[in-house]
Amino acid sequence: MPNAKGNRPDVPFSDEIARRIELGTFDDPFAVLGRHQINGKDYVTAFDPGAETMAAVIGSKSYELKKRSKTSGIFSGKVPSSGKYMLRCKDGKGNEWETFDPYSFAPVLGEIDEYLLSEGTHRRLWTVLGAHAIEHEEIRGTHFAVWAPNARRVSVIGGFNNWDGRRHVMRRRGTTGIWEIFIPSVDEGEAYKYEIIGAGGHMLPAKADPVGFGSQHPPETASIMRDISGYGWKDQDWMNVRGENNARDAAISVYEVHLGSWRRKEGGRPISYKEAAVELVEYVRDMGFTHIELLPISEYPFDGSWGYQPVGLFAPTIRHGPPHEFRDLVDAAHQAGIGLILDWVPGHFPEDSHGLGKFDGTALYEHADPREGFHHDWNTLIYNFGRREVANFLTSNALYWLEEYHVDGLRVDAVASMLYRDYSRKEGEWIPNKDGGRENYEAIDMLKSMNTTVYGEVPGIMTVAEESTSFPQVSQPVENGGLGFGYKWNMGWMNDTLSYIKEDPVHRKYHHHKMTFGLHYAFSENFILPISHDEVVHGKGSMLDRMPGNEWEKFANLRAYYGYMWGHPGKKLLFMGQEFAQQAEWNHDGEIDWGCIQNPYHAGVQRLIRDLNGLYRELPALHSRDCEPEGFEWIEANDEDNSVYAWIRRGSTDDKPVVVLCNFTPVERSAYTLGLPKPGKWKEVLNSDAGIYGGGDRGNMGTIKAVKGESHGQPARTGLVIPPLTTLILSYVGK
Repeated sequence: MPNAKGNRPDVPFSDEIARRIELGTFDDPFAVLGRHQINGKDYVTAFDPGAETMAAVIGSKSYELKKRSKTSGIFSGKVPSSGKYMLRCKDGKGNEWETFDPYSFAPVLGEIDEYLLSEGTHRRLWTVLGAHAIEHEEIRGTHFAVWAPNARRVSVIGGFNNWDGRRHVMRRRGTTGIWEIFIPSVDEGEAYKYEIIGAGGHMLPAKADPVGFGSQHPPETASIMRDISGYGWKDQDWMNVRGENNARDAAISVYEVHLGSWRRKEGGRPISYKEAAVELVEYVRDMGFTHIELLPISEYPFDGSWGYQPVGLFAPTIRHGPPHEFRDLVDAAHQAGIGLILDWVPGHFPEDSHGLGKFDGTALYEHADPREGFHHDWNTLIYNFGRREVANFLTSNALYWLEEYHVDGLRVDAVASMLYRDYSRKEGEWIPNKDGGRENYEAIDMLKSMNTTVYGEVPGIMTVAEESTSFPQVSQPVENGGLGFGYKWNMGWMNDTLSYIKEDPVHRKYHHHKMTFGLHYAFSENFILPISHDEVVHGKGSMLDRMPGNEWEKFANLRAYYGYMWGHPGKKLLFMGQEFAQQAEWNHDGEIDWGCIQNPYHAGVQRLIRDLNGLYRELPALHSRDCEPEGFEWIEANDEDNSVYAWIRRGSTDDKPVVVLCNFTPVERSAYTLGLPKPGKWKEVLNSDAGIYGGGDRGNMGTIKAVKGESHGQPARTGLVIPPLTTLILSYVGK
């Protein structure tokens, strides 16, 4: 290649390459920019379209770099063969700046990273992709790396380069599909995106970082450089025992929270992570819940999605603060003995132009065919679970939250939509699997891999499936043929029991076995009983709205239902506001109605939930065999005429048995004959009709005596009062 003449110094590239550099379409700038040998001599060639003059500075010496032409931003000049150089630039207004040349640095990613990325087996993807503040070749800066295998060119853009995609074109890493660059001096708080020329040669909308650790406040859409290293955790005591607190035999009572509407602060702003670390944690501890479950906090553009349409899977939403402040919330919960679960959304993502859709100009994260890649229900795109890099992206993201943020579990959203190719689709709108069936083998494999990975890598955590069908063995180990989740939401129980409780008590005898049917499958999975946010939105009303009758009867019905729920096998979950019987349907644009607690009926329900949580934790019979048939026995399941139910809860052989009774009519059952598992004294440890809960203070004066004599298949019997619309919980005291 001939050298340039005249005012153009020796440069290692042609006019065509120079033109492409200046247009920002050249995909291999590291081949020509930076320090290179020409005819045995070292030259530095650099590009800065804002500079009029430029010099390379090595130590105390300055070496002029000549401009390729009057209109060019390309400069080149001879330099010594050793020594790190800086570029000293000056524009036509006399402004001067110095920077290290990003094209003078060697790659950051190593061969092992390249190999694992190519395989789609890099479990800790976030440690190599995204934006990382590092020291590279003794210089501080930020390393950027992004997967865009079909792109013609990828640049980092931000305020540090005037959002000019010509200035920091990235280096392609072989066949991995990864592009990377180290940019000196870029640090915490910088906004950035990726500017991509797609496979077809067209400029795409600027993209947020798929593995970015922070984002701008919506409606702005850039990623924010966040250094997530170096947090000082103080939760070791919790981490040492959390496996016991998440186990099948533990008392697990979950308070589900939409952080944006739990509390609002001055001007209507949402509560911050740091404020929640005090206020939410103190409230949950006072109420006796064992875990907080947050609706998705991965960054999302649309408030009305409640987080269920995420764009930044690796970024805690900035709505409540930066990443370290989210860690403050987790740390505070752990120090208070409370676990924290995140709602996680690996099934779909929105079409927002700055997101994952057509990321490199092709259907990269999603399917190209809408019969596989588009959700009509939510107008979202479906991940291509069969692509190894995408499955790795999702599995790594699950591991990220558990490792980097000490989160105790993930509740996986909309699992049913992932398991079935025909989910919510009409005939002809879906593509069968390779065997002609409806199961989504690739999604199933991804979920199995995710569960195997996180349980294998992070001790003591849990995963929970929101799965609304009868798909088998959701919460069984992968090695036994299951999906590998720790728990599954019991949606069938929820639908049946809410359908029953809305009936007028006069008609409940015709629906009696909606309350018993769940016991036919109650131990087929490790179940959580959920009364979630989904039950108090979209016109469904509040839990109190569902209850029939006058005001007193509505509250009595709800108290009896909650007592039934806490006495039923299965872990518990209640959405915020329902613990004090919020009157109105949930509204994400405001805070829950704390003022209604001034009403004694609402305060009574709140006190009931606090006491139910206390009993649930205190009495092993109520929780230690939640997931085992040996922990449950019916006493009375067939008294339709009286709408009465009674059952035994058992723990280990050393634990005292507990009996739960429910009367779902507004008629008192006095002298009701009931069989009990042991003769002797039984204590009425909870009565949902107690005056402190807003009830009529009817019952058995706190104790019941059972005598020998068979009834209901039990060796002892008693006559007792079951107040109207009431749940009683009895604990055996002894002879």
